[in-house]
Amino acid sequence: MDNMDYGVIGNCRSAALVSKMGSIDWFCFPDFDSPSIFAKLLDKEKGGSFHFEVSDDYNITQKYNGNTNILMTRFESPDSGFIVFDYMPRYRTTELQHYMPPEIHRLIRVFKGKPKVRVIYDPKINYAREEVRHEIVGSYIKTHSVEDSEDKVYLYTSMDHEKVLNREEIELDDHHFFLLSYNQKLVNIDLNRVMLEFERTKVYWLNFVNRSRDYVEHNDMIKRSLLVLKLLSYQESGAMLAAVTTSLPETIGETRNWDYRYCWLRDASMSIDTLLFMRQKTAAERFIDFIKKITKKSRDEPVQIMYGIRGELDLTEEILPHLSGYENSHPVRIGNAAYYQEQNDSIGYLLDVIYKYYLYFPGTLDEVEEIWEIIKNLVRSVLVSWKKPDRSIWEYRTKEHHFVFSKVMSWVAIDRASLIAELLQRDYYAIEWRKEADIIKKEVHEKGWNEELQSFTQAYENNDADSSLLLMYFYDFIDVEDERFVKTVQHIKKELYHEGLMYRYKAEDDFGVPTSSFTICTFWLIDALFMIGEKEEAKEIFENMISYSNHLGLYSEDLDFKSKRQLGNFPQAYSHLAFINTAALFSEEKTLSQFIRP
Repeated sequence: MDNMDYGVIGNCRSAALVSKMGSIDWFCFPDFDSPSIFAKLLDKEKGGSFHFEVSDDYNITQKYNGNTNILMTRFESPDSGFIVFDYMPRYRTTELQHYMPPEIHRLIRVFKGKPKVRVIYDPKINYAREEVRHEIVGSYIKTHSVEDSEDKVYLYTSMDHEKVLNREEIELDDHHFFLLSYNQKLVNIDLNRVMLEFERTKVYWLNFVNRSRDYVEHNDMIKRSLLVLKLLSYQESGAMLAAVTTSLPETIGETRNWDYRYCWLRDASMSIDTLLFMRQKTAAERFIDFIKKITKKSRDEPVQIMYGIRGELDLTEEILPHLSGYENSHPVRIGNAAYYQEQNDSIGYLLDVIYKYYLYFPGTLDEVEEIWEIIKNLVRSVLVSWKKPDRSIWEYRTKEHHFVFSKVMSWVAIDRASLIAELLQRDYYAIEWRKEADIIKKEVHEKGWNEELQSFTQAYENNDADSSLLLMYFYDFIDVEDERFVKTVQHIKKELYHEGLMYRYKAEDDFGVPTSSFTICTFWLIDALFMIGEKEEAKEIFENMISYSNHLGLYSEDLDFKSKRQLGNFPQAYSHLAFINTAALFSEEKTLSQFIRP
C-alpha cells in the first residue's frame, strides 16, 4: 500500500483508519489516546486488523458518503457486489449532549448476486502486547486478553459467529452488519438498529457541514478538510488533536516518528481559527473551555506547549520495541517528550484565538472576567520568556536559539492582549503591553533582518531560511507590501522550494537534514505568493497540491519530494486547516443567489 491510502472515520471520541481495500488497520479503543486494538498500520504481522477477503475478480473502490464521515468501500465482481459502510455513531440527543459510543459499525449492503466473503476479525489488544481469546456468548463474540479478562471487546454481527471466528467462506444472501463495541450493549442489536444509527449519524454530519461557508470552487475538498478537523476534536474536553496516529515516519526508515494524539496549543489554536472562519462557533467555544480548564489547573505554573486530550500534563514518551513500525521505520513511540519544551511561539496563537473569541462571541460577565485572569497570566509568562532562546515551532530537541518566528509570535501574544485590554477598557494594561509589543517588534527588525541576504532569517544566531517566516504577514506583524516581507518570501522560496514542495528549513537538526516536505509549508508559500501579487504562480502550485492528496482528499503531515508520496502522521490537522485557508483564496464564497436557479 502506498501514499497513505486510508480513509478516516470517527465520532469525536476515537477514530479509525480504513484502507482502500476495506481493512481497519488502526483503531484505538475506547478513546483517541487509548491503546490500539488494530495496529496493522504499525506492524503487518502482529498489529491486528479487521477486513474481508474476496476472490481476485472483485474490483474494490472507495469514497465517502457525500459530505459525511461515513466511508463506503464497494466490492464488485462481474456477478456479485456489496458495499461496506463504515462509521462511528455520532448524533445529538439534546441541544448539549451527543450519543457517541466507543464503537464501529460496519453495515454491509448487497447490491447484486450472492457475494462470498471471508471475515478476518483479528483484534490485538493493548498495542498487540497481549494474547487474546475469543468466546461466543449469546448474541456476541467476546474477545478478551489472556492476561487480563477485564480487558475485553464485544462484536455483534448478523453473520454466523462460528464461521466468522473460523474464517470460513460466507455467502451473503442479504444485508448484514458488524458492531464492534467497547461496552456490552444493553439494547437489542439487529440490522434495523444499525440502519437507524447509520441514518442518524449521516444526518448529524450533513447538518454540521451545512452550517459552514460554501465555495464556488474546491467546495468538496474544503468540506472534507472541515470534516477532518471536526473528527480531530475530542468532545469530552474540547481539545483538538494534531492527528489520530502515532509513529508514522516523516521519512521511511528514519527515526522521526512521533505520537500526535495530543493537543498542541499551536496546532489547536490554528485549527480553531480555521473553524471560526468556516462559521463553526461551537468548536471555538469548547476549545476556550479546554483552555480555561488547563490554565485553572496550572494557574501559577508556566503554560505547556501541549497537553493530553483531557488536559493531562505528563505525556511521558515510551518505545514499543515489539512493533516493527510503519514499513519497518523504528521506533514506535507512545507519549511525546516535547511536552516539557520551551517554545515561545505557543501563547501567540492562543491569544490570537482568544482575541477573536472576545470580538465575535462576547460571553457572560463571569466568563469574560475568568478569561481576563487567564490572559494576564499568559502575558506574564510571555514577558518573562520572549527575551530567552527556545526550541522554536519545529521543536528542536537539542538546539536552543533566538528564533525569529518565536519572537514574532511573542509580539502577537502581547499585541492581542493589548487589543483585548482596549476592548475591556483596561487602559493601563493596554498601554503597558503596547509598549512591550513595540520593543519586541523593533528588536526583530534589528536582529532578525539580514541586510546581506535581504531577508529575515531563522534565528538571530544563523542565516538559515525558515518557512515559518512566511506567516509574518498573516499575524499582522508586517504588511504584505512591506519590501522586507516581499524580499523574505522571495528568498525563502529560492532557498527552500524544491520539486514543487517546501522544506521547513534545510539546516541540520537533531536527526540530520530533513528529507521530506512538511505539507503545511507549501500552503504557506502559496498564501504568501498570492498576497505579494504572484497569483498565477500561487495558483499553479496549489493545483499541484490538490493532486497530492490521497484518493479521498486527505493529507498527512509530509510529502516525499520526488514521488509525492504522503508521509508522517495522518490525517494531519495542520495540513487540512491550511488547505481550507488556501483554497478560500482561490474561490469566491457562494451567495444565496448562486444556490437558486433563475
